[in-house]
Amino acid sequence: MKIVVIQGPNLNMLGIREQNVYGPMKLEDIHGQMKSYAEQNKLEIEFFQSNLEGEIVDRIQECIGDADGIIINPAAYTHTSIAIRDAIAAVQLPTLEVHLSNIHQREEFRHKSLTAPVCAGQIVGMGPFGYHLAMVGMTQILNEVAAMKQQQAKAQAAVQAKA
Repeated sequence: MKIVVIQGPNLNMLGIREQNVYGPMKLEDIHGQMKSYAEQNKLEIEFFQSNLEGEIVDRIQECIGDADGIIINPAAYTHTSIAIRDAIAAVQLPTLEVHLSNIHQREEFRHKSLTAPVCAGQIVGMGPFGYHLAMVGMTQILNEVAAMKQQQAKAQAAVQAKA
């Protein structure tokens, strides 16, 4: 099973920007922790970060046939990008939205997520640990999807055996 982690604008500046909001951990360190979890759980993981909306849309679309699930932090695009929302909806892959800070405790314009309604879930305000929670959640979702597909295959095989 493969998970693609997509990071939006300015997340490449973690550890430098607004440490009082986002903490001191760098993006590479967060990715290192996620990679360790993936290895322990026999998951394939790939990381992508861009400050450009179109590149994020392209990477989401490229997940079709290449990934089983997406973990995304659209960052500021969370509140503005219908294009990213539409891309998530179009690929029809389990997607979890993560935010380091609690967007509901911040400025009013950050309270609404355009992307959350097309995601399986949203994790906010847990700092870097939110990415670990997303990995656990995505593992559970993907295991449930695999079990459901296996049950459907068994049921289909039983129907064909009767025919």
